[in-house]
Amino acid sequence: MRLTFFGAAREVTGSCYLVESEGLRFLVDCGMFQGGKAAEIKNRHTPSFDPEQLDFVLLTHAHIDHSGLIPRLVNLGFRGPVYCTEATADLVRVMWPDSAFILEKEAEWRNYDVRKRRGALKPEVAPLYTVAQAQAALKHLKRVDYDAAVEPHPRVRACYRDAGHILGAAIVEVWLQEKDATRKLVFSGDIGMPGRPLMNDPAVIAGADYLLIESTYGNRLHKTFAATIEEFVYALNDTLVRKKGNVIIPSFAVGRTQEILYLLASFIRDGRIPAHTAIFVDSPMAAAATELTLKHMAQLDAEARDLMAWASGKDNTPYIRFTESVEDSMALNKISQGAVIISASGMCDAGRIKHHLKFNLPRPECTVLISGFQAQGTLGRKLVDGARTVKIFQEWVPVRADLYTLGGLSAHADRDALLDWLARFGQPPQTTFVVHGEEATALGFAETVRQRLGWVTEVPVGGAVYELQGGRAHLKA
Repeated sequence: MRLTFFGAAREVTGSCYLVESEGLRFLVDCGMFQGGKAAEIKNRHTPSFDPEQLDFVLLTHAHIDHSGLIPRLVNLGFRGPVYCTEATADLVRVMWPDSAFILEKEAEWRNYDVRKRRGALKPEVAPLYTVAQAQAALKHLKRVDYDAAVEPHPRVRACYRDAGHILGAAIVEVWLQEKDATRKLVFSGDIGMPGRPLMNDPAVIAGADYLLIESTYGNRLHKTFAATIEEFVYALNDTLVRKKGNVIIPSFAVGRTQEILYLLASFIRDGRIPAHTAIFVDSPMAAAATELTLKHMAQLDAEARDLMAWASGKDNTPYIRFTESVEDSMALNKISQGAVIISASGMCDAGRIKHHLKFNLPRPECTVLISGFQAQGTLGRKLVDGARTVKIFQEWVPVRADLYTLGGLSAHADRDALLDWLARFGQPPQTTFVVHGEEATALGFAETVRQRLGWVTEVPVGGAVYELQGGRAHLKA
């Protein structure tokens, strides 16, 4: 059996792992790289494997850095099924066409800019994939239930366990039969932070022969959730009440936006921010994802269900508006004060959030709340790193607004939560691959796992191939 790491290897985005065994080939995840021109080059790179030869794909969850290149995979010839949970299937039905729409618009804007600057001397840029291609990819989805075994191939059995990350997110256990031996691989996907609102705690896994574990925050601890809540409330009141500005929250449309809405509603219920606070969600995808969250209410924890019951009361409904049209989105930039605007994308690199940042970053009475991980090279990372000016739509924009980084809202487990999840394995894997973390973070977390748990760890580079022959994995290329 061979395992090849095509993405999220010493970096956070682009999750994609190829498993090969005696003529069998399948992927676990096929995600988009994010973060500037280097990521775009990787996304457009022709894969070294033949998509037509893949038997199936196992998808851990809907986030674009795990699922976003599946439409391109289908366009390149993949014809097999894509297995995922019910909620993940519902989410990508919204996310893939939305991603394609953004890709088409960005290509359209870039081509307009090229024609304007250089005439017809440079060929036009095609989008990575189109809305039509994204719609075609949806036909390959095959839904599975949590904790129910599925057999995508006569020699493969898989089981999806709740990862506690976002709606529908899963840890995937895979049993693969080779000759007279069955080997078990576990793909963590993204592991959620335990004890958080909305999502359940990550499921405990009994064991594995080979484990792939994410390490997004493997080198740090999150601020406590209680301290994060206090900072969030302070930033809201300081901006909306004292400074009389707007609060801009770049947010991942799926998962993070719903958690932020939950928190804002709870603050209003508890009298911690003004009851008349105007909350706008400027992302059609986030609106659809919120509707799907309500559809899958049974997957949420009890605390979330209690708040939903309160908010649905006749006299209690907070002022939350979802903008749909471009005109509605543009109108938000006419609001000078008193608004909380939640908009995608979460790393500030695409979508409507760039317009809101352009209008509000220069205003010292406003605040930008960073609520999630910002990959290297993204606009969000530049803001977190303290840039005083940033380039948005070919214009340099001064950064005068206050900036808060609410690390305690992360949907990813921190170092100690990851170690606790690993420690619950009944026996250590023969090899643990540390993935989905920036290079220094992944290397550091691998060393921590070796020291704390005594496990054998590997930190693969992009394109690395390992032979899994029973016993420890061996690097082949």
